[in-house]
Amino acid sequence: MKQPRRKKRGLGVLQVITCLLVASAVLRLATEVGPAMANEGTDVSVEEANVPAADTGATDSLLSALQARERRMTEREAQLTARMEALRVAEEEIDQKLEQLVAAEARLSATIALADTAAESDLAQLTTVYENMKPREAADLFAQMPPRFAAGFLGLMRPDAAASIMTELDPEIAYSFSVVLAGRNADVPTE
Repeated sequence: MKQPRRKKRGLGVLQVITCLLVASAVLRLATEVGPAMANEGTDVSVEEANVPAADTGATDSLLSALQARERRMTEREAQLTARMEALRVAEEEIDQKLEQLVAAEARLSATIALADTAAESDLAQLTTVYENMKPREAADLFAQMPPRFAAGFLGLMRPDAAASIMTELDPEIAYSFSVVLAGRNADVPTE
């Protein structure tokens, strides 16, 4: 499945983290190396060199806040990566299921088509058998059939064979078959 294009929204998470790390490095260099370089030519005692500047506490606080934010961002990025992987796996499973459904539908359609063809073939063959019977014998069989069933066969037969069978039937039975035949297509819309 094709991934939708995402709009670029300012700086990305990795870029923000990189900027924060660079800022942290600059602050560290400024607080540690700066005073040492400024006092390079003077005699400074060990106690004086280790005395933190007045804003070192603020820098440490900022640094710890940035590190905490970096940890949160890293965790969030890991969660997003895991979620994206889960979505990718789910998409693959859905695609596989869809392919299986399409294949099953194709097999079912082929089976239905085969069954329809077989049923039509059987009806055509049975209709031919009735057409080739003697009209009196066929009429005796048709008299035993329900009117809708018998009318279906009569509708499939050649008109001359159907007429021969109808003349051999009892008039009431022949009439009921005629009513069914005449009303078969009454429900079909004309427009």
